[in-house]
Amino acid sequence: MPDRTGVITFKGGPLTLEGDAVNVGDKAPDATLAANDLSEKKLSDYCGKVCIVSVVPSLDTPVCDTQSRKFNGHAGELDNVAVLTISADLPFAQARWCGAADATHVEVLSDYKTGEFGKAWGLRIKELGLLTRAVYVVNGEGTVTYEQIVPEVTEEPDYDAALAAARAAG
Repeated sequence: MPDRTGVITFKGGPLTLEGDAVNVGDKAPDATLAANDLSEKKLSDYCGKVCIVSVVPSLDTPVCDTQSRKFNGHAGELDNVAVLTISADLPFAQARWCGAADATHVEVLSDYKTGEFGKAWGLRIKELGLLTRAVYVVNGEGTVTYEQIVPEVTEEPDYDAALAAARAAG
């Protein structure tokens, strides 16, 4: 698996991403993730729907919390769009966050068990074992139509661009 440098920083310090980048026009790689009840969910389960794939390092941090709350707030306004928040947090922590944030419009999934998602999408931070901050839109045919890897992990993504891409993909 190739390492990529020069893509992201954390508080200005460079970090390494593991895996190949997923770009606009690529078929979205499938991966198995854990739901809050520990059941398995595959990204291919969402075939036929537009998906916003919001990736965060940890829901227990302020920027990740903000990102996930904002997408939860917009998710109810989108027709036939699944909004997924993916992190390496344990499903129990994710479930706690969902309850505290009243997150009822996003589906929160965990890559804690195998790291399959992070490696397949090139989003695993080698030095931290966490996922980097990114947002993708995948159309109903499984093709990536929008991608943003946020260059500085402590900063928020471009919500408006991601939401516009999701609306356009539908």
